[in-house]
Amino acid sequence: MKNKILYLAFCAAGLLATTSCDDYLETSSKSNADANFVFSNMTTARAAMDGAYAEWHGAISSHIFGDGLFYAFDIAGSDIMRHPEKYEGQLPRHVPETFYSNGELASTYNAVQYGKEAPSNAYSVLFSVIGKANAIASAIESTDGYADMMAKKQPTDLSQLYGEAIALRATAYRELIKYYGDVPYVSEMGKPAGGLMSRDAIYEKVIADLQMVEPLMYPVGATKNTFSKTYVNALIGRIALEAGGYQTRRGDVAPVDAEGNAVTIETLGAENNGANYGRRSDWKEFYAIAKTHFQNVINEPGTAKFHETDPRGAENGRVYGNPYQYFFQQLHGADASYADESIYEEPFTQGASGNDPRSYSLGRPSGGGGSNAYPCKAYGQGRINPAFYYGVFDPADLRRDVSCAVTGSNGKGVEAILPFTPGSTVKGGGIACNKFDENRQAEPWVAKQRRSGINAPYMRMSEVYLGLAEAAAALGDDATAKLYLTKIRVRAFGSAAKADVDGFIQKSGSLLKAVIDERGFEFAGEGDRRFTLIRTGLIAEKVKMIKDLTAKMIDGLKTQGYYTFDNGNTISASIWTKTVDAKTIYKHRLTAQCPAGMENDPVLYPSWRGQHDNWEAMGLDYGTATPATNLAIKGLFAQLSADEIAALEADGYKKTAWGSAIVDNEKEYGDYLFYKYDYNKAPIYLFPFSPNVMSTGGFTNGYGFANNE
Repeated sequence: MKNKILYLAFCAAGLLATTSCDDYLETSSKSNADANFVFSNMTTARAAMDGAYAEWHGAISSHIFGDGLFYAFDIAGSDIMRHPEKYEGQLPRHVPETFYSNGELASTYNAVQYGKEAPSNAYSVLFSVIGKANAIASAIESTDGYADMMAKKQPTDLSQLYGEAIALRATAYRELIKYYGDVPYVSEMGKPAGGLMSRDAIYEKVIADLQMVEPLMYPVGATKNTFSKTYVNALIGRIALEAGGYQTRRGDVAPVDAEGNAVTIETLGAENNGANYGRRSDWKEFYAIAKTHFQNVINEPGTAKFHETDPRGAENGRVYGNPYQYFFQQLHGADASYADESIYEEPFTQGASGNDPRSYSLGRPSGGGGSNAYPCKAYGQGRINPAFYYGVFDPADLRRDVSCAVTGSNGKGVEAILPFTPGSTVKGGGIACNKFDENRQAEPWVAKQRRSGINAPYMRMSEVYLGLAEAAAALGDDATAKLYLTKIRVRAFGSAAKADVDGFIQKSGSLLKAVIDERGFEFAGEGDRRFTLIRTGLIAEKVKMIKDLTAKMIDGLKTQGYYTFDNGNTISASIWTKTVDAKTIYKHRLTAQCPAGMENDPVLYPSWRGQHDNWEAMGLDYGTATPATNLAIKGLFAQLSADEIAALEADGYKKTAWGSAIVDNEKEYGDYLFYKYDYNKAPIYLFPFSPNVMSTGGFTNGYGFANNE
């Protein structure tokens, strides 16, 4: 009997009803009986849902939030982020990053050169997730107690599980639309996914489904690795903003709503490859939905908590006092722990087989080998545009140093500068994302790369605050918008005076633009920026801004050896560095927030860097009890005088190429930054369907992509 129960659970979680599952589910009466059997016991019911989560985990880690299309598309190609390697050396990544050279290269881009062929590509994997979610939802819908469960509108264990299945399906569709645009839609077990449906109809269907199950679910609890009522409310807000936002739409798929009625689109700019860039004329209705559901999260957050102050004190000579930093430090905790601010984290188990990409793909770079290194190799695919780091990020913003790393690890327990020469790991690529770093774990996994166990934060409270602020600002509720913008900004600066919200709004040009700018700082380095700028219609404005600022920076470096930005930061052709024994000097190697007034300390500023305090316990033999592990940096933000340079060199500092490498690679940092983008044509940011997907689905590519690869 036990084997039969488990077998039924796996059948319920299957992509489609297979031949063997048909033995149980081939008729409505027998299907109803078997569904009652499986879902009357929460052990078997949960086993089915766990199977669906396992499929989702594979999609997350290898396709959409770690590697795969996220790696190639999301974490570069904005005013904040870029890829680290030479344009010509990584065309499968760089061509989409530039909107396919303003659409010119769309027809020659081969979908399988990066996205792989079905069934191993993101499209197929996400539909596999949808199939498993549909199997569970359909089975529950066929149980005898389904109608009564829905009528009560109160959460039970079974209704919670039903809501998780609906949320999983909606989440997968959201990812599909973000990458592919209009896609097939299927919401019943056993039906194949074929033919394209307007994304507008899909958005409406999944929002309605989520609104249906929201009252049937529990708020997020102690564990944050499953979907909850809190997550569903936040997901409705996220999807509603996207449904009401700007997107590039192919001309051969008519926009219709869930009932099949025509949808009017307001366009921006010019057509490109038969596609237009625009948003629904009734977009405010979706922003109103977003506002309501983001507010629901704030009213009932469950265990999700937005920290406005840092609960940590000083420790072992280390100073904290940065609540934003605290969130990311929590992500580096033990496998069973979750960050307070998280609503949903994709869990990774340290040392487990499979692909754990967060620290490898998007973390602070390391030049270590693939195994037995301190820390192991971290590629560092997401890099920060130098003009954004120096000229846009406010030096007083506590998020800057958490988000951006000017140093990495050599893989042997020593800190090293990240040069601007094109490359990966610690060898090149320039300023990197600093939010995920195996140095920060209590016991890093040194045996093999991609096994760190650092969870991926998929939804957190700061997105809810900023999503509510955005929706409110767009709808004219300035008081609400400013309230939540202020909460985010004051946390980032430590005081209302430093945050200067009114001055920030004036500088941004409007309250709504200020919220979007603030979102850029809050999620810098995480791959959020590109699609946010696309859906808000600000992509052309922000790209032009960063290209113009980059050009000024390069010109200054070329003509005078440095460039000073409006915020007072100066980038120079060279900096001066040396390694020091930080543990002897400071009692620790891994730094936290630089103490106020010590910004001239070359080891403590910029903040949040250094090396693991005790690599020795992990097996590293430095060969000395006082190893020089940390990098002291001078001249990073100010042009040094001849006398200062002479004194530094007498103290053992060495001249290190810095901004000069940007000049040496002007084409990479200037010309190829959104190569050929004209700020007017519809941005081609989507990914083409592969040949097998088109053949099986019975549809063709749009946006100028080829159909005969």
